[in-house]
Amino acid sequence: MAVNIDTVYQRVLAIANKEQRGFITPQEFNLYANQAQMDIFEQYFYDLNALNRLPSNDFTYSDQVDIIEEKIDIFERYRQPVVMSGDASEGGMGTIPSYYRLGEIYYKHKGGYVEVEKISQNEIHHIQNSPLTAPSLTRPVYVRTSSVVPDDASGNAQTATTNNEIGLSRSIQIYPTTITSNVVCNYIARPSDVEWSYTTVLDEALYNANNSTDFDLHISEEPNLIVKILELAGIIIKQQDVYSIANQEELQAKQQEKL
Repeated sequence: MAVNIDTVYQRVLAIANKEQRGFITPQEFNLYANQAQMDIFEQYFYDLNALNRLPSNDFTYSDQVDIIEEKIDIFERYRQPVVMSGDASEGGMGTIPSYYRLGEIYYKHKGGYVEVEKISQNEIHHIQNSPLTAPSLTRPVYVRTSSVVPDDASGNAQTATTNNEIGLSRSIQIYPTTITSNVVCNYIARPSDVEWSYTTVLDEALYNANNSTDFDLHISEEPNLIVKILELAGIIIKQQDVYSIANQEELQAKQQEKL
C-alpha cells in the first residue's frame, strides 16, 4: 500500500500553519516530496549495510534487517526482459531496463536460467583467449559498454539521452555473441516521481486525485516523509508532532460524523 500524497500534503500544511511558517505551494511541495522520497529510499541501503554487520534477533516483526528488506522488496523486479539488439552486426548487445541498482542477469537455456557473469573490460580478452575460460552458452559473461547505444529488438536505432541513461549505464555486451534473445535481469527500480496535482477553482487549488501520483514507499514511511518534507522547507519538528496532528485530524473526523 502506497502513501497517499494528499494526506502527506495536508499534514505538512497543517504543521506549517501551526508553526506560522507560511504556505507551501503545490509546486514547492512536489519538489520537496520527490527529494524526501529519494533521501529515505537511498538511506535503506546504507542502513542495511550497517545492520548486516550486527547480530539479528529472533523476533519476526522487529528484526531491523527484515523491516528494511520488506521496504526494499516493493521496488524489486525479477526476470525482466533485456532488449537484445535486432541488428545482426551487434550480436550479444543489449539494453537493460531503467533501474536503480542492478542485480543478476540470466540467459534462458534449455528450459533453465543460466547466470551471466559480470566481468571487466580488461578481463574479457584474457577469458576469450583461454580454452578453459572461454564464454559458452552454459557459462556466458557480460561487460558494461558505456557510450555504446545498441539498436532495439527490431534493429532500429535507439536515441540515448541523459534521462534514459542508455549510453551511460544500461548498455551491455554478452559473450558468446550468439546470444541474441532470452536474456532477463533482476533489479531494484527507482521510486516513481510523485505529484500533488490540482485544479484551480475560485483561485483555490483543489486536489485532483486522477492526475496525482502517490509515494511508492512503504505505508509506514508516512511520518518520515512529513518530517523530511518539513525539514526541506526549513521547518524542524519531531516525529511526535506528526502523530499529534494525525490524532487531531482523526478526532475532528469523528466529531463531524456525529453531527
